[in-house]
Amino acid sequence: MIDFVNVKKAYPNGTMALKGVNLHIDEGEFVFIVGHSGAGKTTLMKLLLREEKISSGRLTVSNFDLANMSDLRVPYYRRELGVVFQDFRLFPKKTVFENVAFAMEVVGTPRKKIVRRVPAILNTVNLAGKQDSFPHEISGGEQQRVVLARALANNPKVIIADEPTGNLDPKMSLEIMSLLMKINRLGKTVIVITHEKDLVDYYKQRVVILKDGLIVEDRVGGMFNEEV
Repeated sequence: MIDFVNVKKAYPNGTMALKGVNLHIDEGEFVFIVGHSGAGKTTLMKLLLREEKISSGRLTVSNFDLANMSDLRVPYYRRELGVVFQDFRLFPKKTVFENVAFAMEVVGTPRKKIVRRVPAILNTVNLAGKQDSFPHEISGGEQQRVVLARALANNPKVIIADEPTGNLDPKMSLEIMSLLMKINRLGKTVIVITHEKDLVDYYKQRVVILKDGLIVEDRVGGMFNEEV
């Protein structure tokens, strides 16, 4: 489903962020992408989101060739993705319902479908009864669940979570991760970009470790070395 083939990414200042990444992720997999600051995690995510283009190699997601895709195709490609950001990015003056509905409105979803689908998604992420609340009226963990609901709004094939637990306490972190595992069991491909060793160790899923722009380990379960 997702294929990086000898992908390199150089920035205009000369920084070589990725130095030849080869990575295949099957549909329905759950994968942690880990590594310290500067390892290439953020660049890899930006390439997947098509915020940046690869410098060389090949990158495909489903039937989309991201290297040769026209800018006009990018919005259609991004509908295949749901993105969960660390900093929430919720609209403060919109309710929980309106924040989730917005993702559907921008792609032209009929109102009847929005009214039917949003409560179902909120129920999936354990936010039933919170649809009329504003972001400042709910906890940080609940706000992150709204972000997760918004990522699910358009029924994407892939969920990309960028440090989804970075602003949460350990209990809330486990709750968010449990929801991501639940979403994976529903058939979604889930990619979690993180530096939190404890979470990776606890869930024992596939772990891809980046260091200095290269994949240095790719394995299922077990712990990763903090020195990597």
